[in-house]
Amino acid sequence: MILPSPDNILLFITAATILIIVPGPAVLYIMMKSMEQGYKAGIASVLGVGIGAMVHVIAAAVGVSALLVASATAFSLLKYLGALYLIYLGIKKLTDKTPVIEEKKIDKKSLFNIFYEGIIVNILSPKSAIFFFAFLPQFINPERGGTTSQILFLGLLFFIIALISDMCYVLLSGKLVKQFRASTLYPKIQKYASGSIHIALGLLTLTVNKPSDFTGSK
Repeated sequence: MILPSPDNILLFITAATILIIVPGPAVLYIMMKSMEQGYKAGIASVLGVGIGAMVHVIAAAVGVSALLVASATAFSLLKYLGALYLIYLGIKKLTDKTPVIEEKKIDKKSLFNIFYEGIIVNILSPKSAIFFFAFLPQFINPERGGTTSQILFLGLLFFIIALISDMCYVLLSGKLVKQFRASTLYPKIQKYASGSIHIALGLLTLTVNKPSDFTGSK
């Protein structure tokens, strides 16, 4: 397996860490799930978002992202599907009439649904596709050969760094919930904040343009 040069790997780790720790849409999504349903739900969403990111890494490595960026139709389709899915989740949350329970019991099925939702949310994010396509190749050494293996290696590093950072946000969210849970307004705040964030993320997805307009925040 051909890897980037040690200098490029160190530079990539530094740049990726800075980008990852700055809260972006993925971090907001993970924190929302953690505050809404607890640590286990937060961890499930972290893993789902991470797997979704790796799908984009693999796509970038084999050139599918290049085709996506080159095709206005494919790009628009992915963008609108992702936005509509997020807006649907937000509206579903806002119109949910189920009474909010203080401590929700999360079973294995619910955790799988959260994990699956995280994968779908990230796969349907054109911002993620553009980000990995534009960011990862900057740190490879083409003269070494093995471009695909270099991109996959950097993508795996990104996944590991993001996993550590996102887990910290899950823990932070859990502590914030404990501070606010005693409030009688907490259930309503939780419901409307969750729904609004989903819708806001969907609308944000609609503003994503071509590669020149992407930003690095997760």
